[in-house]
Amino acid sequence: MKKWIMAGIALLTVAISSCDEDTSTLGYSLTSDVDRFTIKTDTFDVSTKSIAAGSVLSRNAYTYLGRIKDPETGTYITCDYATQFSLLEKEASKVFKASDVIANHDENNQPIADSCFVNVMINAFQGDSLTAMKLTLEELSKPLKSSDIVYTDFNPEEKGYVRKDPGAIKVNRLYAVSDLTLSDSMRNVYRSGSYYAYIKIPLNKEYIDKEGNKYNNYGTYLMRKYYQHPEYFKNFNTFTRNVCPGFYIKSTDGQGLMTEVTFTQLSLYYRYLSGGAAYTASRTFNSTDEILQTTHINYDQAGINKLVAEDTCTYLKTPAGIYTEVTFPVEDIKKGHENDTIISAKITFNRMRATNDVSEVVLEEPTNVLLVELDSLNTFFESNSLPDNVNSYLATYNKTQKTYSFSNISQMINNMYAKKGKSENWNKAVLIPIQVTTSSTSSSSSTISSVANEMNINSVRLVGGSANRHTPVRISVIYNASK
Repeated sequence: MKKWIMAGIALLTVAISSCDEDTSTLGYSLTSDVDRFTIKTDTFDVSTKSIAAGSVLSRNAYTYLGRIKDPETGTYITCDYATQFSLLEKEASKVFKASDVIANHDENNQPIADSCFVNVMINAFQGDSLTAMKLTLEELSKPLKSSDIVYTDFNPEEKGYVRKDPGAIKVNRLYAVSDLTLSDSMRNVYRSGSYYAYIKIPLNKEYIDKEGNKYNNYGTYLMRKYYQHPEYFKNFNTFTRNVCPGFYIKSTDGQGLMTEVTFTQLSLYYRYLSGGAAYTASRTFNSTDEILQTTHINYDQAGINKLVAEDTCTYLKTPAGIYTEVTFPVEDIKKGHENDTIISAKITFNRMRATNDVSEVVLEEPTNVLLVELDSLNTFFESNSLPDNVNSYLATYNKTQKTYSFSNISQMINNMYAKKGKSENWNKAVLIPIQVTTSSTSSSSSTISSVANEMNINSVRLVGGSANRHTPVRISVIYNASK
């Protein structure tokens, strides 16, 4: 035992004596003189200005309906939308019960539906929930193609997509988000978020199709088409081409309410026989964000241009309103650092108070903003791109500090320098309000699945502009400078 103890002490003594307490050269001992570097920092002023967004890509998880006054411009924003309905291929053989079990028939022994409705499902709203509004639902004459790139200035009616012959569907409907015909308990259920509030639009009057065939309601038309041509219900494309191109729902009267529509339903009800008894069945076709839904936005461009002309700040304003253009001093950032690596470039945009108390209270700041190179603005959304931290970056509004902060856009600065002079906008980026959709990857994390232009009525003033009276917008850069 004594021998083992003495051997252990000897080994410990050797280990201690071989250690050097001076660790100042530890990093350098692993690298040659050529690889050694120093860290340098610098700060540069950045110029910003407001630019009119114009129309934006109308591809979004939501559609919008209503008319509301913008307190900042004093002008009105009106939203209408067109929608189609999805149909899965696996559903083709069981859309309706077999025709021989349908309980109700007309005088020619043809099956009929009891009723049919379009339901506009409301996710959220801005304005007064008691405001009386009026919408008009019309039938599309032909479907929009899923491959179509449609912007918010696209008006289906003006472009000839709305059916106008005498047999076409045209239904007017008065509505409010808070339905006073419901009991207090029912309205509380809707307010709780357990169920969607919705606008129910009946399609129960006589319907005449394009061939001149008459039906007691639109639901009967759908059923007859199915029994005559089941192949038309094979999938979404055959359904929209041959049966139901979709509907255009527009705001036609009232002001003070804008609704965010999460989806639209086309539902019909009919009765069938089973075991000698009659039962009620239903069939619902839903709109989804996988199919084409387009929001048409009508607003006063003169009011937008007034805000764009202000030079003591910049704006982020939606929908289809104002972006902030950012011009980076790329040449100054790289001057004297041509062989150095930019390892960090941070920029923060600070919120300013709204110009009037009403705007301050009513208009919310956009939650998420995208910083993307100006030359890539349209293609980013048209290509369904996601922020990649190379040419595009995402920032979320910090309510405490009242800022949008991008912690490291060094790759964008490096890319701009590599493209120096290759386009007029080579050193420009644009700040855009966006809606972000996420999907869960686990119980504790999620990933971004899509981004789209923000369509809610939001606005924020940012420090900046050519006549900025506050601390300049600045970018802080850290270099990895080779020796």
